[in-house]
Amino acid sequence: MSSCAAPAGSPCRTGRDRVAAQYHTARFRLVPRLAKTLAVPVPPLRRPGAAWTELPRPPAAAAAAGHVRIGYARASTVRQSLDTQTDALRAAGVTKIFAEKVSTRAVIRPEMDKAVALAGEIRGSGAAVTIVVHEHKRLGRGIELAALAEQLRAAGIGLEFLAGELQGSHDPAGVVFTVLAALSGMEREYIRDRTLEGHESARIRGKSIGGAAVTDDAMLAAALHLRGQEMSLRDIAAKLVIATGKKKGQHPSPATVMRMLREHDEKTAAAAASG
Repeated sequence: MSSCAAPAGSPCRTGRDRVAAQYHTARFRLVPRLAKTLAVPVPPLRRPGAAWTELPRPPAAAAAAGHVRIGYARASTVRQSLDTQTDALRAAGVTKIFAEKVSTRAVIRPEMDKAVALAGEIRGSGAAVTIVVHEHKRLGRGIELAALAEQLRAAGIGLEFLAGELQGSHDPAGVVFTVLAALSGMEREYIRDRTLEGHESARIRGKSIGGAAVTDDAMLAAALHLRGQEMSLRDIAAKLVIATGKKKGQHPSPATVMRMLREHDEKTAAAAASG
């Protein structure tokens, strides 16, 4: 091994400039992409005692330094289709696509985690990586989106949107991640305000909000009697039975009992104050 004619600093030598015990292993500081590779084909010229000569770079080395695009598609509910997003990603030339149906508010998104993990591995090999999505809304909203943006920025992973206000490619060092979080938070607040306004308008018109009521006067009377016996909300709910609707025969939840008693107390207090 000591007769190897490889010059100092070549991949055939270790960090201390000694001849490596095995060629092309994790100790070759000049070939970082081989750091985690256990078996690499060795050219016949690379053998102990052979004179060192420069060989042409293999095609794989050039490919590793290219640009990889990974697609991600998400729908909020099972009923929604992913076809529009996946078709757009394939039309944009994306071949590797991770897709899932999960709510925006879900903390755990397995396919997104897989996409980010794969992007991180490829980025570690020296290649540029971009996660491609149809619109920024598919990535998440508010705090979740801000956390994801910080994770991508730290890993040096870019983003590309095929549609929407932020259509185009965005460098991880740019300010687009902050903009995404801000826009998503504003949108959520806007939807919440519109929902509350709609509920208030419906109440003014005498329309009921939410699903079918499970409480009635008989249940209220029984709940008041049980509360007078100093029973807990859980015990009261276990003794009450829903008389009508889809949940007929079931017990109401403690939260339903608490809301029913609270509304009764508020009406009683209001009537006493007006009298």
